[in-house]
Amino acid sequence: MKRDHPREMRQWEIVMLPFSREKRHPAVIISNDEICQNPDIEDVNALICTSARLNRVPKLNEEALDESDGLDWKTAVRCDRIYLLPKAQFDDRKGNVTHERRRRIGRKMVEMFRLPLA
Repeated sequence: MKRDHPREMRQWEIVMLPFSREKRHPAVIISNDEICQNPDIEDVNALICTSARLNRVPKLNEEALDESDGLDWKTAVRCDRIYLLPKAQFDDRKGNVTHERRRRIGRKMVEMFRLPLA
């Protein structure tokens, strides 16, 4: 689905991002919906996925996504680096991260960034 307006994206969507030196990669949007849909904010926070088929156990800093999230095959999302990316560069929407995987990604981010809980 080609987007006419980047503000149509939502938190937990998986969208494709073309890179200048590499092939397109899926990215998981983690900015909240208010930021995603605000036309005055040009960038969103996202986690980058490896687009190569994942034929291994995810690394400690990764969670696995697959067809139930809208992807064509098992893919790893890196939970240890948050990228600030321009909304205008995203193109195709692939799907949405399932609720269970959202929880796992959130827990993995807390672990990777050593964020305090309460």
